[in-house]
Amino acid sequence: MQYSIQQIARAAGTTSRTLRHYDSIGLVRPSRIGSNGYRYYDDRALVRLQRVLLLRELGLGLDAIGEVLRAQDAQARGGEHPATAEARVLHTHLDLLLRERGRIDAQIGSVERTIAALTRTADAALEQTEGQEDLMSENMFDGFDHTRYREEVEQRWGAEAYASSDSWWRGLGDAGRAEWRGVMEQLGRDWIAAAEGGADPAAPAGQDLARRHVEWLQGIPGTPAHQAGGDLAGYVLGLAEMYVADERFAANYGGAAGAKFVRDALRVYVEHELTV
Repeated sequence: MQYSIQQIARAAGTTSRTLRHYDSIGLVRPSRIGSNGYRYYDDRALVRLQRVLLLRELGLGLDAIGEVLRAQDAQARGGEHPATAEARVLHTHLDLLLRERGRIDAQIGSVERTIAALTRTADAALEQTEGQEDLMSENMFDGFDHTRYREEVEQRWGAEAYASSDSWWRGLGDAGRAEWRGVMEQLGRDWIAAAEGGADPAAPAGQDLARRHVEWLQGIPGTPAHQAGGDLAGYVLGLAEMYVADERFAANYGGAAGAKFVRDALRVYVEHELTV
């Protein structure tokens, strides 16, 4: 069976213009071009388009998708039957989608539990009873991990950095991830307490937090902080500025004021401990 570009665009929920762009950059080639110049696609082209759309949904850019497809094509040319190769690749995509579904389900559960806790706290306040709950619970952050920032990580530090940290994260297992989140959350609470207590970023308490923060960063594979010979000082300073500039990160430290305290403490630490 062969299908026109308009048929494929409608079925895939995309546009003819997008399909022509995919053709021009070598992602999805039509199986033939008619004498009238129209593009036609066969079943193999449809499967390849599905692979592209799946990878897009997983957050990969077009350049990265091209690299993945080229690597998979090279494996298929090693003697594997094309249909077997396509099925194997789709099984890989299915595994990724199932993991993503699990992560989203965990996020939904986490938000539902937080809403329930907030509702109970509000009810207790209205009744003037002691019923406030600690939202920083063990499962509040279920489903929320560094993969949310995949595109940003790849843009800033490269796909290899993301792949390395992602492999490390998945290899930790549930217990390891819970322990890592516990360290991160405790560090965040200590930063907030110091900032709200009016601590001096350059004083011993602020500098001890900065040291712990840098050691925490050095334990994350794939980052310049973890790589031997990497620009640790530049990386830490860049992150410090990001904490202030990006409200998503500032929220981890109690808001803009807390993020500025973290930045200032890290600046002093870098100047005295990480530069020659």
